[in-house]
Amino acid sequence: QAMITQHAWMFLSSFEKLRAKLQLIDTVNMAHLGARGFDEIGGEVVQTTSFVMRSSHTKDYKGTYCRLIDGDSEKAKADMFVSGENRYVAKQIGFKQIDGSPIAYWVSENYLKVFKEKTMQDYGASCIGMRTGDNERFLRHWFEIATQNMGLNYKTAKEAEASHKTWFPYCKGGSFRKWYGNNDYVVNWKDDGYEIKENTRKVYPQLGDNLSWKISNEPYYFRRGLTWSGVGARVFGVRAYPEGMIFDSGANSYLINDENNYYYFAGLLNSCIMNDIIAIVNPTINTGCGVIAKLPAILKMQYFDEVEQTVKECISISKSDWDSFETSWDFAEHPLVKWSHDLWDATSIGATMAHYYHGEQPEVSCPVELCYLLWQGECNERFAKLKANEEELNRIFIDIYGLQDELTPEVEDKNVTVRKADLQRDIKSLLSYAVGCMFGRYSLDVEGLAYAGGEWDSSKYQSYIPDADNVIPITDEEYLDDDIVSRLCTWLKAVYGADTLEANLDYIAKALGNKGSTSREIIRNYFLNDFFKDHCQTYSVTGSGKRPIYWLFDSGKQNGFKALVYLHRYTPDTIGNLRIDYLHKMQRVYESEINRMQDMMDHSNNAREVAAASKRKDKLAKQLKECREYDEKISHLALSRIELDLDDGVKVNYRKLQTAQDGKFYEVLADSKNIMVKEKK
Repeated sequence: QAMITQHAWMFLSSFEKLRAKLQLIDTVNMAHLGARGFDEIGGEVVQTTSFVMRSSHTKDYKGTYCRLIDGDSEKAKADMFVSGENRYVAKQIGFKQIDGSPIAYWVSENYLKVFKEKTMQDYGASCIGMRTGDNERFLRHWFEIATQNMGLNYKTAKEAEASHKTWFPYCKGGSFRKWYGNNDYVVNWKDDGYEIKENTRKVYPQLGDNLSWKISNEPYYFRRGLTWSGVGARVFGVRAYPEGMIFDSGANSYLINDENNYYYFAGLLNSCIMNDIIAIVNPTINTGCGVIAKLPAILKMQYFDEVEQTVKECISISKSDWDSFETSWDFAEHPLVKWSHDLWDATSIGATMAHYYHGEQPEVSCPVELCYLLWQGECNERFAKLKANEEELNRIFIDIYGLQDELTPEVEDKNVTVRKADLQRDIKSLLSYAVGCMFGRYSLDVEGLAYAGGEWDSSKYQSYIPDADNVIPITDEEYLDDDIVSRLCTWLKAVYGADTLEANLDYIAKALGNKGSTSREIIRNYFLNDFFKDHCQTYSVTGSGKRPIYWLFDSGKQNGFKALVYLHRYTPDTIGNLRIDYLHKMQRVYESEINRMQDMMDHSNNAREVAAASKRKDKLAKQLKECREYDEKISHLALSRIELDLDDGVKVNYRKLQTAQDGKFYEVLADSKNIMVKEKK
C-alpha cells in the first residue's frame, strides 16, 4: 500500500490503536513532508506524510524514513530527499518504548532510555481548566472593569468567596511567552462562581451537580502553578503564575505535588529537553495537558539549588519586563518616567550610563532621550541575562538527561521572550502614559493606578493636575488652550523640566515620524490620526478584539471634532458637557475663522494669500458642516443621560453609550463596528 495522508495518525493519542495494528506489518519507507509539501496546498497547518507499507511482518525489519519537515517549499523538500539529507533507518519495535507509540523514527537510543524514567504525572497534576460556557458574559480584560471589583492575591477559594469581589485573575493562553506574563483576563467568580455554575446547570441539565466536565479541576483553583498556551506556540514554554488565579481550558496548568519542587519543574519544562521531547511525542500545534503528563521527568537533588536560584531570576526578569507596560495590573510607572527621577543626580546618571554603555557614552540632546538610552541599556541587560540563564538551565538538564550528544544549550534570540527597547513604540507608550496622567488614571505622585473607578481622591495629584471634566479635545490646529498638545507640554514640563521642553518635543516628534513642519505639528498629527489606533492595538488581546479605555468622539473624515474621554470617569453628564463646552465651542471657532478668511480674501492684494485663504475657508466650511451634523447625533445621546456599568465591559458599553432612550443607534465613537458587541437580530 502506498498513501499520502496528513501526519496526525503518527502522533495523536486518538490513533494509538491504529499504530498498534501497524506494528503487525512493515513500513518499507516514508517521506515525512510536514507543512508546505505541495505548493498547490496553501497554509501552514496541512502536515503531510507519504509512505509505503506491506502486509507482511518481518522481525526486526528496518524501514527507511526521510525527515523533510524543515524544507519550506516543495522543491526544497524534493532536493532534501534526493540528496539523502535527514534520512533515518529505524525498527518499528522501538516505537513501543515511548508512551503512546508515536512514529518517532528519528529518535536515538539515548532518547529511548529517557522514556523509561518517571513522568511528570508522578510529580504533579497536569490539568485542563475551566470552560465558562459564555466567555462574553463571564470574562473581561482586567483593564475594562473597576479595580475595586477585582480580587488579587487571594490564596484560597474561601478567602476569595469571603471577599465578595466579582472578578478574579484568569489564565487564558495567549501568545508564546515563557516564565511570566499573558495576565490579561479576569473571570466572574463572585460567591465561588455562583453565576457560572448556575448557567452551566441551565445549559447542561444532564450534568446535575457534577459540573467537573465544564468547571474542571476546581480544587486546584487559586493554587500556584505553571501554565502554557495550548495552541499554536512555535516552541513550548511555561509561565509561572502566583496564588490567586484560576485557569482556562486554553491555558492548561501543571500543579506540583511538593511545592518545594516548583522552581525545579518550571526550569525543566522551559528547557530545550522538554521542547525536543514534545516534538517527538506530539509534533502538532496543540500541546494539551495529557502530553505534559506523560513527559519523562528526572529529579536530581544535587542540581536543585542551582536550578531554583536561576529559575527564580528568570521569573523575576520576565515579570519586570511584563510590568514595564501599562497593560500589566502591576504596572507602576512608565520606564521613561521612572528613569527621570534620577535626572537631577549627575553622579547617579553617569554611573548608570557607564554600566550600560562601556567605553564612550552616547551624546544626548534632551532628558527624554537620556531616559530612553537608560531604558535601552536596561532592556539589553535583561535580555542578555535571561538568555544566559536559559542556556545555563539547558546545560544542566542536558547533563541530567544524558543527552550531550543529542542537544546543544544555545537559545535563539527570537525565543527569548522579553522585549528590547524600540524607540517609536516606547515613545508612543510614553504619550499613552501622559494621556493616562491627563485623565487621572495615573499620577506622577503615586505608583500604579491612581484611578480606575470608585471614589476620586484629589490628594493623589500634586505634581500634575488631571483634566477636570474628563474631556480632552484633539484639534488639527492650535485653537484651544486646553487641547491635548497643550496638555502634553504641561505634562512634559512637570516630568522633565520647563527648560528642556522644546528639545523633548523635537525628540518625540522625530521618533514618531509623522508629517508636519514643526515638532508640535507632528505630535498634533499623531494624536489626530494615529493615537487612537495605537491605543486600540495596545488595549487588545490576540483573538478577542479591541478594548480601548480612552474613547474617541469623532465627527468624521473632515476632523471637525475629536475628543477623548476616559471610560472609568464617564458619568451621565459627560456627553452633555462635551457637547456644550467643546463641540459648540469648536463650531464658534470655525465660524470665526471662516469670517477671518473671508475678510482676508476681501482685503488682501496678494493673490497667493487670497488663494490660501480661500482653500482654508473651504476646509473650515466642511468641518463646520460636519460638526453641525454631528451635533444632531450627540444631542439625542446627551438628553438620554446614559448610564454605563463597567462590569458590562467595553464591547457592551460601547454600543450602550451610542444608543439613545428611543433605542436608536447614533454612531459618534471611532471604530464602532470593530469594537462594540454585535447587535442581536
